[in-house]
Amino acid sequence: MRRVHIEDAETLVVALKQEISRSEDARYDHRLHGLLLICQGMTIQAVSHYLGQARRTVQYWADRFRVDGLDGLREQPRSGRPAQLSRRQRAAIGRDLRRSPRDLGYEQNGWDGPLLSHHLALRYGVQLQVRQCQRLFHELGFRLRKPRSLAADADPPGPGGLKKTPAVSL
Repeated sequence: MRRVHIEDAETLVVALKQEISRSEDARYDHRLHGLLLICQGMTIQAVSHYLGQARRTVQYWADRFRVDGLDGLREQPRSGRPAQLSRRQRAAIGRDLRRSPRDLGYEQNGWDGPLLSHHLALRYGVQLQVRQCQRLFHELGFRLRKPRSLAADADPPGPGGLKKTPAVSL
């Protein structure tokens, strides 16, 4: 991998060391250390190995520094995807899940992902996929239990039970 060249590296080494000593944000410090090593002549690959980061991550740090200076290394705000369910709705869903689906007008005896997805759409106007509903079960402290098959509940055949060959009368 090619070396990254940063103009006036010796002056930057001193400035970066000062910034590291007074910064409180650990990730910012980590990025500063990475850039410091690059300025001292280490390759992206060596810095990534030394700091335990992916090569592409260290390359992003260097690229952002070239474009935005030290501000390019600072943590950027991340809003993330807004939650579709409020805390109040999650609490209400937890109460719903503690009840039988039959009590809420459904024909099933137990909750599963497809039923919860349907319930959320009808009652709360929220569209969640089945996999998200399964994750919601887990987040609310529920575990998904599948009903036993009929074969597992059946009594073993007795002496007059199943035969390999049918009885033939002559």
